[in-house]
Amino acid sequence: MPWVAVAVFTVISFGAGWLVCLPLWLSGEGLAHPAFGVIAFALMFTPTLATLVVVFFVRRPPRVGRLLGLVPFRPSGRTWLFIALAFVVFTVLPFAAMLLGQAMGLIRLDFAGLSGAAAYVEQVDPTGTLDAQTFMLIGILSLPFATLFSSFAAFGEELGWRGWLLPALRPLGTVPALVLTGVIWGLWHSPIILLGYNYGLTDLVGVACMVVFCVLGGFVIGWMRLRSASVWPAVIAHGAVNTATAQFLFFIDESELPVTPWGTFLGWPGWILLTLCVVAIVVTGQLRKQPAPGLTLAESREG
Repeated sequence: MPWVAVAVFTVISFGAGWLVCLPLWLSGEGLAHPAFGVIAFALMFTPTLATLVVVFFVRRPPRVGRLLGLVPFRPSGRTWLFIALAFVVFTVLPFAAMLLGQAMGLIRLDFAGLSGAAAYVEQVDPTGTLDAQTFMLIGILSLPFATLFSSFAAFGEELGWRGWLLPALRPLGTVPALVLTGVIWGLWHSPIILLGYNYGLTDLVGVACMVVFCVLGGFVIGWMRLRSASVWPAVIAHGAVNTATAQFLFFIDESELPVTPWGTFLGWPGWILLTLCVVAIVVTGQLRKQPAPGLTLAESREG
């Protein structure tokens, strides 16, 4: 176990994360800070900073790109298959979570009237040139493009979490590595979670909720990274989560605004669905199928 490298990576990613978010705390404005979007974007690249320091100054591997799952992009069929799987799974899951949330009585959806979408349109387009149905259609059709754009920012995190940290923790065993990566990922969000981001809670309960989500979601995303031997499916999965979880909120009933997370992918429905995915991955023995980058599964076993 490269404990020194893991410690350096964790200290830098956490320290840089808090440093980037310092203006939110010092200003007293929190999430309402006018530069929150820029700060959140910069925050997502602190794991990349930690990764670069570790691989170039602490524990440099012979082939950096291969270790991080950036290259080689082959077998291309396997890589593209898992990229497509990542997009589909993490686009469908947030929508399915909202349906489950409604079935559990945690949230109310309005597919017929789109009252929630209409309320949002009134805020952003007071002239009335855009109706709720058009807004919804644009949202659905733009999902692939929005996911691609979101994946650029998600790359900043995934290069660290699933690109470097997960493989570094592999000597602990696959399941412990996946779980510990998720815990670290969740705790890393603390600077904004403690300001009420995602869960509206400004205490350790909010952080604990984020850790639960990151452990479950990170397990599935991490499996895609290991099973494909590439970081790119993890990047797309993360981008899809960020995009679809927000985009599908146009189906919310107006009476549910402002939206609470408990009936969405971030809350109980998402935790339940992700748990089922984790169980399916473990029960079907998928964790034992982990090829090397650039090699098919059979070639990896021969090696």
